Amino acid sequence: MAKNVFGTELKPCSQDPITGYFRDGNCNTDETDFGSHTVCVIMTEEFLRYSFDQGNDLITPRPEYNFPGLGPGDHWCLCALRWKEAFVDGKAPLVNLEATHENALEVIEIKDLIENAYKPVV
Repeated sequence: MAKNVFGTELKPCSQDPITGYFRDGNCNTDETDFGSHTVCVIMTEEFLRYSFDQGNDLITPRPEYNFPGLGPGDHWCLCALRWKEAFVDGKAPLVNLEATHENALEVIEIKDLIENAYKPVV
């Protein structure tokens, strides 16, 4: 069973758009996921512009990669390093902690994720 940053069962991130390294709606990962698509985020216009300016266009649909293009409000499994970079630059999107894979903690401190939580920790 995959676990989230709290060590409990990993919750789904998004089915619409379908997300995840495995396109299963979850931020699951394995050794082939070199980008560590483990952080479940809620996209913002500010982050999408930031990502675009960094050379990672998340807005334009790319059907050949089964990528629908994203807009504000979409939930998406983001690469841990990209989230951390955006966090350092003050542009990080909010995080669904229960849907963020525990492997994100290899790159990001739990306090930083909690500071940017989408919903309160219960």
